[in-house]
Amino acid sequence: MSLLSSTEFEARLRAVGAERYHNLHPFHRLLHGGKLNKTQVQAWALNRYIYQARIPVKDAIIVSRLPTADLRRVWRQRLEDHDGAKPGEGGLERWLKLTGGLGLDRAIVASEAQALPATIFAADAYVHFVRDRSLLEAVASSLTEMFAPTIIAERVDGMLKGYDFVSKDTLAYFGARMSQAPRDADFALGYCLENAKTREGQDACIAALTFKCNVLWAMLDALHHAYVEPAHVPPGAFKP
Repeated sequence: MSLLSSTEFEARLRAVGAERYHNLHPFHRLLHGGKLNKTQVQAWALNRYIYQARIPVKDAIIVSRLPTADLRRVWRQRLEDHDGAKPGEGGLERWLKLTGGLGLDRAIVASEAQALPATIFAADAYVHFVRDRSLLEAVASSLTEMFAPTIIAERVDGMLKGYDFVSKDTLAYFGARMSQAPRDADFALGYCLENAKTREGQDACIAALTFKCNVLWAMLDALHHAYVEPAHVPPGAFKP
């Protein structure tokens, strides 16, 4: 197979999101449509924390693998975005404020003790992928950020309209992501377009993005199975 042009390559990547991004999942349709009860929304927030906590870990791995100071400086911004420059700042802290606004105990959420087993397996699989696959694939797996602004806008609007127990302060995490995600996606996309110099490399990027979409989809599969009727909550997982 011949090398794709930059335009064709980018179009293939974006097509992955159009088909597989998790805004299409039935659980998100229920979440954004105001169709879940408070317990189900709490379960989503508690389990999503697992993924949020893994993001700076995978970004630290990528920073350690980047070959130049210029590249590391750019990617290092993601660590500060999520971990903050000091205690009490950053995206992970804002997510804990989200779970607290939903009435969840901070220590329980942060302990990860009540998360679904499948959530932990999926989130850890993402970290292992970034650690074990090529640097190009690791960067490409982050390209779900290309599709984030759409789902964030839909989520905030839908949840504010659909749930009287949700406020703008509760959802403050998403405000920062509206500018951070496009910035991060533009850099990662540019890196892939420049460094995928063979068709095999391009296909590996497409497969990496597909894998990441599958990780996010699997997490929602687990939530739907556990908390949407008929519910099947596994032993030890969050219950009201």
